[in-house]
Amino acid sequence: MPQTITEKIAQFHLTEGPNRPLRTGDFVSIRPHHVMTHDNTSAVMSKFKGIGAKRIHDPHQLVFALDHDIQNQDEANQKKYRSIEAFAKEHGVDFYPAGSGIGHQIMVERGYVVPGSFVVASDSHSNMYGALGAVGTPIVRTDAAAVWATGEFWWQIPRSIQVVLEGKLPAGVTGKDVIITLCGLYNHDEVLNAAVEFSGPGVASLSMDARFSISNMSTEWGPLVGWFPVDEITINYLKAVHQRLKAQGIERFTERDIENWTKNPPRPDTDAAYAARITLDLSQVTPHVSGPDTVQVLSSLAEIQGKKVAINKAYLISCVNSRLEDLQAAANVLKGKKVAPGVKFYLSAASKWVQEEAARRGIWQTLLDAGASPLPAGCGPCIGLGVGLLEPGEVGISSTNRNFKGRMGSRDAQCYLASPEVVAASAVAGYIKGPHEMPDRAPARIYKEFAAGAAAEKVEILPGFPARVKGRLVFMPQDNVNTDAIYGKDYTYRDDMTREMMAKVVMENYDPQFAARTKAGDVIVSGFNFGTGSSREQAVTCLKAKGIPMVIAASFSQTYLRNAYNNGFLCVEVPELVKRLREQFASQIAAKEKTIIPGDEIDIDFTSGMIHWRGENFAFPALGSVPQSLVIAEGVENLVAKRLGLA
Repeated sequence: MPQTITEKIAQFHLTEGPNRPLRTGDFVSIRPHHVMTHDNTSAVMSKFKGIGAKRIHDPHQLVFALDHDIQNQDEANQKKYRSIEAFAKEHGVDFYPAGSGIGHQIMVERGYVVPGSFVVASDSHSNMYGALGAVGTPIVRTDAAAVWATGEFWWQIPRSIQVVLEGKLPAGVTGKDVIITLCGLYNHDEVLNAAVEFSGPGVASLSMDARFSISNMSTEWGPLVGWFPVDEITINYLKAVHQRLKAQGIERFTERDIENWTKNPPRPDTDAAYAARITLDLSQVTPHVSGPDTVQVLSSLAEIQGKKVAINKAYLISCVNSRLEDLQAAANVLKGKKVAPGVKFYLSAASKWVQEEAARRGIWQTLLDAGASPLPAGCGPCIGLGVGLLEPGEVGISSTNRNFKGRMGSRDAQCYLASPEVVAASAVAGYIKGPHEMPDRAPARIYKEFAAGAAAEKVEILPGFPARVKGRLVFMPQDNVNTDAIYGKDYTYRDDMTREMMAKVVMENYDPQFAARTKAGDVIVSGFNFGTGSSREQAVTCLKAKGIPMVIAASFSQTYLRNAYNNGFLCVEVPELVKRLREQFASQIAAKEKTIIPGDEIDIDFTSGMIHWRGENFAFPALGSVPQSLVIAEGVENLVAKRLGLA
């Protein structure tokens, strides 16, 4: 059976799953090559100890890199940092102290990510590792604790979407412009929770740093994976990493490995099945700006600079665009110039090594001479921490990956995203501007979706897992039902909420009558991206408290899905069922009914991966031993404890 690259790499790292070639929708257990945690290492430590684990399964899997709140010198933060360092030393884990750099940059430049590997981190921008031909994907803290204790975590294979890059970028156009363009052109969840495979002749024209930028910011676009093929540019980068580490007495991979990746690079099968294909002509991409306050609003540089949007702050920082190529590009713009009066220009390298090399080449001094204010190598303002945050009423332009309202400071400020060149030129001009005159155009939107459906499959049912679930159907037709709608913020941080109290307020912000109209045993069916929003686990546990046995949706927020199975709660994606229900109840939906309860029963058969409703059948990806074990154990922490012999 032909496989996409994500299916192939998952297959190679598989420890438990179907006894056949993996495909989209499969639940599997994966042994990742590495797992990185940053400042949240302390939270993972608490979960690890809470499980009862005493020993790290494989210390060589783990990497700790302090990067988020490194400007914070108060005793509480320093105590946390000291405890992380002591834990790393006790267990023999590679540790990078504050000031070393941003964790994702450390992972690639210190040789932890290699072609064909599966590398995870408890941070959403783990997609960046895909630039080196790996599957890089985020996990939550509970998953990280599971990897520490057992070496494994569970994962569901996402659908794959092919992005074919044609042509070549014009002069003055960057990888950042490519991903900003994709975010703006395809902004209706076309790639949400997918694995994106970049391919086509245009890939060869993209530098390694450009690929890092695209893979990194694919997170904001929506995918779980942003993979690039391995070619001469990848190999040259890996050779440089190998030589630099070898000079320091470190060898994470060998010259023979590099030779093997050169001759036999990881690649998808030519006849692999994709959910969709996007085609982008790089020659038609021009500098673009995202914002304000969202990556989904796209403006060409030519269009926005005509408006002369005044700025107060500019940022050349973050794991997406503060590598050597980015710093050099900004220095080329700023050489011999000064930052405009009234504008603060903040500068931070992706890592200590990047800063040292930039200093050696004179790049860093050029930026300082122009008036840049240096910050230590870390996340800082990108995550809204430390010096240089946006104040109320201010406007910022940034080379970072996110410009969500309030992320980089006040919610009463505005933030735009752009390439390092545009950020530098804007800092000099005092308004959003590019260094060169560029045409006003956007590439064509070329998107083709392919029909796909789950195949019914016989599954062995483990003792303690239900062979089938039957219950009254409760249809919530809206898309993007968020976690605050499921379980409101007014209850999230209350410690006195009993299960009975939680059950009474379930879905209160979605439909105030929901709790009164529903009962234990009801099966919820909802739309696309169910459970989007915050990562609060109560949005799962409140449904369990109500007696809801499972949720069926067209698709789930990945964070919600992970929280669900990590708490032993069943979730199944069946988009065809949702489409059919929308047809059946079109009049009620038009009348804006939020909760539709027709009164009949829905029957979910887990032995065959089939749902029965009103004489129709709808297939869903089979739930094998991995998800069944999570449900039986009532969650991943219990399952890990059981496997360690602690429960």
